[in-house]
Amino acid sequence: MQVPFGDFKRQYMELQREIDDAMHRVLQSGAYVLGPSVKSFEAEFAGYCQVPFCVGVGNGTDAIQLGLTALGVGQGDEVITVANTGVPGTAAIVAIGAIPVFVDVDATTRNMNPRLIEQAITPRTKAIMPVHLYGLMADMPAIIAVAQGHGIPVIEDVAQAHGARAHGSRAGSIGAVAAFSFYPSKNLGAIGDGGAITTNDQTIDTHLRKLRVYGWERKYYSIEEFGMNSRLDEIQAAILAVKLRHLDASTARRVQIARYYAEQLAHTGLILPTTPTGYEAVYHLYVVESAHREAYMTGLKTAGVTTDIHYPMPTHYQPIYQRYAPVWKLENTVRQSETVFSLPNFPELSDAEVEYVAHATRQVAKTIKGT
Repeated sequence: MQVPFGDFKRQYMELQREIDDAMHRVLQSGAYVLGPSVKSFEAEFAGYCQVPFCVGVGNGTDAIQLGLTALGVGQGDEVITVANTGVPGTAAIVAIGAIPVFVDVDATTRNMNPRLIEQAITPRTKAIMPVHLYGLMADMPAIIAVAQGHGIPVIEDVAQAHGARAHGSRAGSIGAVAAFSFYPSKNLGAIGDGGAITTNDQTIDTHLRKLRVYGWERKYYSIEEFGMNSRLDEIQAAILAVKLRHLDASTARRVQIARYYAEQLAHTGLILPTTPTGYEAVYHLYVVESAHREAYMTGLKTAGVTTDIHYPMPTHYQPIYQRYAPVWKLENTVRQSETVFSLPNFPELSDAEVEYVAHATRQVAKTIKGT
């Protein structure tokens, strides 16, 4: 059996009629930029995220950049974040002239360690940006407590956690702003690029709506500095509205697969993901850890199972971001980059495929234990 890591076509085929109808309505409407589909999706997604405001933008990286700008972060300011994820968040920070300050992550949750934030705060700290990695929310109560104690706003990076909850609150509803990506691989993915920013603050919402279109107050009349062209596409908004109706069901399938893996791989020696009490993970990725990562990945490839590494190089090791490496060590960040790998976990996997992945992983584990 050949099991892919992901398959965008499968999802499209399952929702083809709904998606095709939605695209056809947009094409017939003649409204292609910031029209009724974007307005409608923004309202629906805001409701889903338990916030009053949502602003659709071009992609997830723009969402972070615009969110930070709306919070007043700019040249020379510092943003506390993590280095165990992809580089888009750091790229957005650097793009506005700000400085990323990396703190280590928790060994178990793999999210920002709130206990390490205090040491990273300086007079130049203007925002804290936790990443809800792999579909599990960071410890927002603890992070917010530290942030409020210093009067620093929090921006949530929710690119991998659409629909996740912590103590009943949705991802994207707790920080001053939250940035979402709708890249096709995300739990709520477009057929192309897309992003959104959510907030509880009407003033920030109004600011963002100007920033995403050149800083315009009205057409051809710019009043906001640092405006840019970043608009969620009408067709993508219509597609996302369709997929949003199915998001809870697809999340339930991801969780079902993750629970099966947890049960079947419990005695392999792999370090499996865990979810703290009070949290509801959405398992954007099913990430395990092993000192024998290469042996696992090679063995699974031979068995026909595709795996991946999220992420193989910490951001502060990347050539262009090494100058932002902190003076303190990021021990868990570095260790995890050397041990984590991801098993296939997307809603369209068949039961047979999921069972095969678990079986193949157990067989590789037996081989490793015997060496």
